Amino acid sequence: MKAQAVLSIILIFVPSLSGFHDTFLLASPKLVAAEEEQIVIGRLGEDIILPCSFESEPEVVIHWKNQDHYVHSYYKDSDYLEEQDHRYANRTSLFHGEIHKGNASLSLRKLSLLDEGIYLCYVGTTSRKIINKVVLKVGAFVTPVMKYEKKNTESFLICCVSSYPYPRISWKTDNTTISESNKGEIETLDNFHVDMMINITGSNLSYECAIENSLLDQTWTGGWTMKDDRHKKKRENFSLSCELTNSIFLLDQDFIVTWSKVERETSSILAYFLSSSQTTTIYEPRVSWNNERINQSDFFLTLKDLRVSDSGEYLCNISSSKYTLLTIQTLHVVEQSQSRTTRIIILSLVIFSFLAICIFYMLKRYNHSRRERSSAYTERANTVDAEESKAFTEHPASRGQ
Repeated sequence: MKAQAVLSIILIFVPSLSGFHDTFLLASPKLVAAEEEQIVIGRLGEDIILPCSFESEPEVVIHWKNQDHYVHSYYKDSDYLEEQDHRYANRTSLFHGEIHKGNASLSLRKLSLLDEGIYLCYVGTTSRKIINKVVLKVGAFVTPVMKYEKKNTESFLICCVSSYPYPRISWKTDNTTISESNKGEIETLDNFHVDMMINITGSNLSYECAIENSLLDQTWTGGWTMKDDRHKKKRENFSLSCELTNSIFLLDQDFIVTWSKVERETSSILAYFLSSSQTTTIYEPRVSWNNERINQSDFFLTLKDLRVSDSGEYLCNISSSKYTLLTIQTLHVVEQSQSRTTRIIILSLVIFSFLAICIFYMLKRYNHSRRERSSAYTERANTVDAEESKAFTEHPASRGQ
């Protein structure tokens, strides 16, 4: 019954092959084989081979079909493309040099998402006819990007990815998984491109974004870390460190390191490093790399002769096809003259306060001593008056004289 059903499919299909169906039925079928389906996974924009094999004989008819669309046909040692669907024009080919070896595989170039589906490979020879079934799945995973942005007083992290099918995206903060209800905004521009944004809070010092495409078995991880603020004086030098310490960051991959200063809505690139060529490019004359540290996976950058305008956030971005690591550090630059003036004012206030306290206690002691002297004088005067009065009272005769 199974063989009869497959034969029926072939007999229905064959009359539609105008011009060569007689060759397809060169002889009564001695064997009809329905091979088990094969699953082939391709990447968007790349080429793929849909496999199909048979036992070769001199006379061969090959026909590839996707549902009702004719993909590619072969008849009398030549391609037959008159009925080929326009979507496959100039994108298909057979391996002509290997057909006599039993290879009827189809090469399909520049895959699109519309190419997904079930493909049937029909092969007819003088003694047998076969049908091979191939399921083509097309996936896409354009290297994701993690971006750090500032808007007004808030800071955001955005994970952007172009993926098909829809990827799995997870967030962590300080090694704690963020629940679905607390995740940021999701913006789907189409079925292909996804942006996920999350608000950075001041209490969290690290974030991680993981993206997975299950069809292509491909993952990507982005990390963001904040370092302590630094305070510097004008004309000093400022050194920024950006190290690869996490095990997910593999140095055997090609990667790019970019240092930039983050402004509101924009950012300005200071320098970048390409691991593939071991070259550095510097855009700010006051910036220098430490090559010894680069060899130790520490992308140490020095900004010389600081200005007050250099105050702000500095971002180190280390990116490859499998990861991105963002490190941010805030710099505060103050005027030296203002700092010296401030110290002089503070010192003057201390000295003035000390002198005022000394004067206060000196005046207090002086007034106290004065009151004591005045009290002693008054007491002595009262004593003299009392003695004189007493003497006058005890010798009345002296009053008559």
